[in-house]
Amino acid sequence: MAQPSPDTLVIAQSVDIESMEPNMLNQAVSINVHSHMFGTLLSVTPEGEVVPHFAESYAWNDAGTEISFTIREGLTCEDGEVLDAEDVAYTLNRAADPDNKFIGHTPGFVFNSIGFVSARAEGPRTAVMTLKGYSSTVPGMAAKIFIHCKDSYEALSNEEAVLKTVASGPYKLVEWVKDDRVVLTRNPNYTLSEPAFDTVIWRVIPEASTRGVELVAGNVDIAVNIPPDQSAAINAYDTAQVVSVAGTRRMFVGFNFSGAFDGTPGGDAIKDVKVRQALNMAVDVPTICVQLLGTECTRANGPANVGNPDIEAYPYDPDAAEKILDEAGWPRGADGTRFSLVMQGPNGRYLNDGQVQQAVAQYLSDIGVATTNDLMTMALFSPMAREHTAGPVFFIGQGGATWSSVYDMSLFPTREAPVNNGMWFNEGWQSRWDSLKTIRDPAEEKRVVNEMLEIFHEDAPWIFLYFQPDFYGVSSRINWQPRRDEAIEAWTATLK
Repeated sequence: MAQPSPDTLVIAQSVDIESMEPNMLNQAVSINVHSHMFGTLLSVTPEGEVVPHFAESYAWNDAGTEISFTIREGLTCEDGEVLDAEDVAYTLNRAADPDNKFIGHTPGFVFNSIGFVSARAEGPRTAVMTLKGYSSTVPGMAAKIFIHCKDSYEALSNEEAVLKTVASGPYKLVEWVKDDRVVLTRNPNYTLSEPAFDTVIWRVIPEASTRGVELVAGNVDIAVNIPPDQSAAINAYDTAQVVSVAGTRRMFVGFNFSGAFDGTPGGDAIKDVKVRQALNMAVDVPTICVQLLGTECTRANGPANVGNPDIEAYPYDPDAAEKILDEAGWPRGADGTRFSLVMQGPNGRYLNDGQVQQAVAQYLSDIGVATTNDLMTMALFSPMAREHTAGPVFFIGQGGATWSSVYDMSLFPTREAPVNNGMWFNEGWQSRWDSLKTIRDPAEEKRVVNEMLEIFHEDAPWIFLYFQPDFYGVSSRINWQPRRDEAIEAWTATLK
């Protein structure tokens, strides 16, 4: 591919988007592309501040069951349709409609987490969201919902919306060549900002080494997931540099409690909390970080970026792990094996993910838990995780936030939620989660959150690993600074 012109920005990601339908997206790569075609009610800054976007302001009712958004005047979709409160209510209700069978981030994660009930318009400027109860995460969650125009999408069938968009954001779709590229061009009807680049091309380049080659050749401006061992070679060129940032994505090995693996030695063993705690103690996370990620990192002590500082992460102590397994009734057999596990996970989605999974499997095998890897593409793995069939143990990363502990904990609103990939359930966690709907005092919320994080750590539904460090390749021809939360915003890039 030729080097981009001055009015074109080229971004290389490792996998393709899932769909053009905004309610069928689960992966960050898809959400990144769509965030350029659709606006949101509110936005989250790189510093974690929730700020206005399509909505100028919002307000709660006294009961905490309704939140009203005041919609800006003058918003227009790419086809000229005026966007107002009716379109916002339509967007929300369309996403929640069970007849549409949407399984993406908004219906599957956001709505499950905040207890969405319905939405309505009260005049052209007020959109009201009805909820099961109060949640401090609602404003931030509103920054995740892609707003679209009612008339435009009522004119499309759900099948057509998989391939076509009617944009409300700063860019609109030119073409999608599956597994190759998505091309966007400026949407002149979007007036809230003026991006520096008229065209944004999102290229699909699965191999990290190829992304690096294309970067230094000047064919790519931003490349994600550059392996740290390539940094020195890339930085030796004057055409690009590697920029690192402490990411918010939680990397872990999850246990599947769905019942799909009941009756197998591994499936039965992981039901025992002592076994899960022992497996945590078998994995040397700091060594994995240094040797495979090229950086030092602190082992996670829970599911939240803003966690409970009083909780000590599981130590690396294989001798203690073996003793716990012996006491739990899982001794080594004559062949040295206690029980066996299969670890499923994606290859090529996360930073050195295949190597990390192999290392974890080796650590578990070293204490007698014979673990084999089943690596696959993210396209195959993602529906398995969402449908609770991956396992009996699985490797995955879940995006996180610096603005709310509760947001990060929203992976577990119920046992059946699609984002609760392992179908973990703990009564103490669930009762406290439900109680958050009645808590408006931040200090009281923090107290309950800390109790929940203690429960999570003790029950160990994950083998806790790390928050993924992110390495981006950035062309020397642009000014651009990556965010911690993996959001790529082309409108913040400028030509030098």
